[in-house]
Amino acid sequence: MNTHGDWNLLLSFLPDGWEASAVQHGAWTRRRGFDSPEALLRTLLIHLAQGCSLRETAVRARRGGVASVSDVALLKRLRKSESWLHDLCRGLCEAAPMPIVRLSKRWRLTAVDATHISEPGSTGTNWRLHYALDLPSLACTHFELTGPSGAESFERFPLRRGDLVLADRAYCKVGDIRRVLRRGAHVLVRMKLSQNNFYVGEPLARFDFLEAASDLEPDQAIDWRGALMDKSGSGSVPGRLCLVRRPDEVADMARRKILREAKKKGRRVRARTLRAAAYVGVFCTAPQPDLSAQDLLAIYRFRWQIELAFKRLKSITNFGHLPKRDPTSCRAWLYGKLLLGLLVERMAQAPFFP
Repeated sequence: MNTHGDWNLLLSFLPDGWEASAVQHGAWTRRRGFDSPEALLRTLLIHLAQGCSLRETAVRARRGGVASVSDVALLKRLRKSESWLHDLCRGLCEAAPMPIVRLSKRWRLTAVDATHISEPGSTGTNWRLHYALDLPSLACTHFELTGPSGAESFERFPLRRGDLVLADRAYCKVGDIRRVLRRGAHVLVRMKLSQNNFYVGEPLARFDFLEAASDLEPDQAIDWRGALMDKSGSGSVPGRLCLVRRPDEVADMARRKILREAKKKGRRVRARTLRAAAYVGVFCTAPQPDLSAQDLLAIYRFRWQIELAFKRLKSITNFGHLPKRDPTSCRAWLYGKLLLGLLVERMAQAPFFP
C-alpha cells in the first residue's frame, strides 16, 4: 500500500488554506512535538479515525515518525484544535455541490434533521447535531452542534430562495414555516396529524381531515388546500395538506407502538392519536399545482436519505459514542468525527476516486 500517496490524496480533499487555518485558530502556534499542521492533523486522525486511546495514539505517532508528544499534551492539542476542526468542516460544507432538482424548473431539494449524541454513562441527550443534506448529491451543506436545549428549527439553516426543504414533524411549527417563506424558500414537512390545526375556506374554518379521509383505501392519497393555524389562532400559513392511508398491518403496528410508549411513560392516549396512526400526512407550501398528492408524498420519501446519512456517520466514524466529558474536548472530538464523515462523503463523490 502506498501510505504516503493515500495521505496526499486525503489532503487534496481539504479546503484551501487549511494549514493557515490551523495557525489562525490557535491549533498550531508552536512546534512542541509537531513539525507542522499536517503532523498535528495526522496525529489527531489516528485518534479520531482509528479509535485509538490518547496514549496509544501518542505511541503510534512517535513510532511512525509523525510526532513526539505525550497523551496529556495530545489532549491539550485536541482541545486547542476545536475551532480549527470546526473551520475545516465548514469549509468542506461550503464546497459542497449544489445541483438543482427540477420540479417545474424551480426547486433545490434540501433535507434537514438533527441527531443526538450522548456522553459516557448518560441516559439522555448531551449534544445535538443539526444537519442539512443536499439532494440528490447527498452532500452536507450546513451543520450546527448544540447542547440538549438546542431545539430543532428551520432557523438553524441558511435557507434561500429556490430551496424546498424536507423535514419531519419536529419542524412543523407555524412560526418557523412563516420565517422560511419570508426567505423565499418553501417547505415539505410531515404533519402532526393528532393536532387538528388545518383550516380551509373563506373565512378559514377548522377542517377535520381525518374524518374527510375515513373512506380512503390503503395507499390511496388525497389533498386539500388551506392553512395551518398556530395554537393561539393568531397566525397561519397557507399550503396544501396531502394525506395517504397506510396499509392496515402498518397502521396496526403504529398503534401498538403508540400504546407501548404511552404505557412506559404512564400516559393516556387520545382517540384521535390512534385514528391518526392510520395515515401519513405532509404539508407543502410550494405552489406546485402540476404535482399530485402522490407526487409530493413520493418527493417527501427522499427525506429518509438524511436518516441514512446519520447511520453512515455513526457506523463509519463511531460518531454516536462520545468518550469525552468536558465541553471543549467533546466539541473538538465531535467536529473531528464530523470532519472524517465529510471527507468520506467527498471521496465517495469524487469521479476519479477508485
